[in-house]
Amino acid sequence: MAKIGNKEACRVLAKQLVHLRKQKTRTFAVSSKVTSMSTQTKVMNSQMKMAGAMSTTAKTMQAVNKKMDPQKTLQTMQNFQKENMKMEMTEEMINDTLDDIFDGSDDEEESQDIVNQVLDEIGIEISGKMAKAPSAARSLPSASASKASISDEEIERQLKALGVD
Repeated sequence: MAKIGNKEACRVLAKQLVHLRKQKTRTFAVSSKVTSMSTQTKVMNSQMKMAGAMSTTAKTMQAVNKKMDPQKTLQTMQNFQKENMKMEMTEEMINDTLDDIFDGSDDEEESQDIVNQVLDEIGIEISGKMAKAPSAARSLPSASASKASISDEEIERQLKALGVD
């Protein structure tokens, strides 16, 4: 309109443009206020739920406190500690007694002396004869020695003598 020289139409369109821009700004402002109110509503709702939960928790704690006597609980804990200490002392005494019973090396020496006396009475001397006794490792021939000393012909001859063909 400005190109053709129509000033009146140009003024009307300019006013409409300014009015449209103001309307757009107002729309953004209203939209942000609505969003803010929605957020505040959600916060208030969650606070109400939290208050309800806290109320229920307080009632539960009151009921527990009514049923639970702190003096009785303290006495129970003290009795438990006392009985636990008695049990530990008893266990320690039993372990000491068992250690004394099983650590009696005198009994072991005495039983060995009796065994030696009985063997002496029947005429067996273990220590002297055990040293002279052959061991299994010395009496067994090794595999490599048997292969080297016995030939195949000798094995066949021994098998024929036994009747095995």
